[in-house]
Amino acid sequence: MGDRFEADYLLESPISIEAAAEAIAGEQSSGTFLPVPGETPELKARSAARVEAIRECDPAAAPALPGAATPSTPGTFRRAVVTISWPLANIGPSLPNLLATVAGNLFELKQVSGLRLLDIRLPRAFADAYAGPRFGIEGTRRLAGVNGRPLIGTIIKPSIGLTPEATAEAVDTLAGAGIDFIKDDELQSDGPGCPFEARARAVMDVIERHAQRSGMKVMFAFNLTGDLDEMRRRHDLVRDLGGTCVMASLNSVGLVGMIEFARHSELPVHAHRNGWGYLSRHPLLGWSYTAWQKIWRLVGCDHMHVNGLANKFSEDDDSVIAAARACLTPMFDDKPCVIMPVFSSGQTARQAPETFARLGSADLIHAAGGGIMAHPAGPAGGVTSMREAWEAAMAGTPLAAYAETRPALRQALETFR
Repeated sequence: MGDRFEADYLLESPISIEAAAEAIAGEQSSGTFLPVPGETPELKARSAARVEAIRECDPAAAPALPGAATPSTPGTFRRAVVTISWPLANIGPSLPNLLATVAGNLFELKQVSGLRLLDIRLPRAFADAYAGPRFGIEGTRRLAGVNGRPLIGTIIKPSIGLTPEATAEAVDTLAGAGIDFIKDDELQSDGPGCPFEARARAVMDVIERHAQRSGMKVMFAFNLTGDLDEMRRRHDLVRDLGGTCVMASLNSVGLVGMIEFARHSELPVHAHRNGWGYLSRHPLLGWSYTAWQKIWRLVGCDHMHVNGLANKFSEDDDSVIAAARACLTPMFDDKPCVIMPVFSSGQTARQAPETFARLGSADLIHAAGGGIMAHPAGPAGGVTSMREAWEAAMAGTPLAAYAETRPALRQALETFR
């Protein structure tokens, strides 16, 4: 595969799958909707995409998406998993042009009544062209001082409206409670009521004070999403203040913005996927997380959100676990690019056992908002309950039994149903 890259799609079509797949291959390489002079057999042999495999699935009686052509067999829309490959020489190891190829003008084709990008496989040249995560799991653990268990984290709430001083007070409480990781909400950026610089200085003053007392520095992911120059300046401020993590909203900053920012960053990049639903919620449109996260890992992200079990969103648990496993799956033999999945959304101590059992790894950040802040014993009880839940999960002990001699965990189980 060294000279080609591949993509797998779930394709639905009103015409034959073979014809629809060939239409996609032609549209996304050398072809047009009509033969034109210059598209010679030699050019096709050099540059055309190839349909590598087709695995038919059960057909549908109605189109998943509007605007498709009239079906060749009335009431029948064929479905299949299709693999298409392209010569690397068409684009070179370029992520922006990769996206234009595997996720460009193909979703709109009339031959397509549903299309979802399931996976991509890239040649080693992409690993040479992009740095990948600089810190990943090992570097994150080193900076946070946490080994052998997940990082227990939370999100500053209210999501927006707090002043820098109020934010620092919340961090003071959480750091005193023994939290490992805190992040800005994705909506908290650089508003006039809470300017980024004032917030960063106030928060880092608190974190440094607790670090001097305890010897452990809380990892705080400052949301520096903005224009690229703003992001660089904010990163440099956090770095100079002694911070150990920065955060960005991937869909807001965009691919090239994240490429350039990751090249600049000297700190772990905490990647937020807000907006993911518009790329993924329809089962026959957009992206699977398996394919999508590979792009951002190559860019240089170190942590990526994957939702959480029993979450408040529409995503089911199987999808969440598949997303987390994808983050932990190596991309290349000699450059794994593995990153730390971040579980969040409605999380409490209750999700720890199933998360560990299904993922089979403790290499994650488990972020609980209300599950920590709304604990009856306060944030300290919430942090303790999360740690105790993970102790039980990793020891294979039922939560109820472990909670019998652990008040914080017992209160969490009684409170969070």
